Amino acid sequence: MKLIIVALLAGSTSAFGNFGAKKAALSAPSANTFTIDNLPGAIEPTGLFDPLGFAEKADANTLKRYREAEITHGRVAMLASVGFLVGEKVEGSSFLFDASIKGPAITHLTQVPSGFWLILVSLIGFAEQYRAKTGWVDPADVPVDQPGLLRDEYYPGDIGFDPLGLKPEDPDEFKEMSTKELQNGRLAMIAAAGFMAQELVDGKGILEHFSS
Repeated sequence: MKLIIVALLAGSTSAFGNFGAKKAALSAPSANTFTIDNLPGAIEPTGLFDPLGFAEKADANTLKRYREAEITHGRVAMLASVGFLVGEKVEGSSFLFDASIKGPAITHLTQVPSGFWLILVSLIGFAEQYRAKTGWVDPADVPVDQPGLLRDEYYPGDIGFDPLGLKPEDPDEFKEMSTKELQNGRLAMIAAAGFMAQELVDGKGILEHFSS
């Protein structure tokens, strides 16, 4: 198991490297031309990895919704992966909750007071409402045969939150950064699922496996 965890964590470094010898010839796609031919995240040697053909069967709006779902789940998974490790590292010594939260990370949420849940649910609700208002067409204005219609000008994942000004202005650089985020998010989804499965199997924290 140690080797699996180390491989998952060490593998993330590849997401920051060069994405193959060929530089993408296509510029970052606009929301109006979102197709399988210009999707960020398709890298050598697999290219667009879609063995079940979901992308090929999807229309432009469905493809955008698929990408919106992937980038959102990837971001949550990146936070979750870090949260697993940090939460277990500081347990018993943090100023939060009187340092009373202990055990594997999957049990931490069951130990927090109810007030924390209220704050957490409120923050998630606010974030999701903001994302919905930014990216989706008002349901009252959506044709019945196009549920979940995204705005034409909306680029999946780009909700305008960039406090550090990291978003590149150059289309090619934007596409490269989008690919990096997607790759790290994909790795994080696998890692988070592995963390949860391992803790469910033996009831030990992830960091505990390195010392046992």
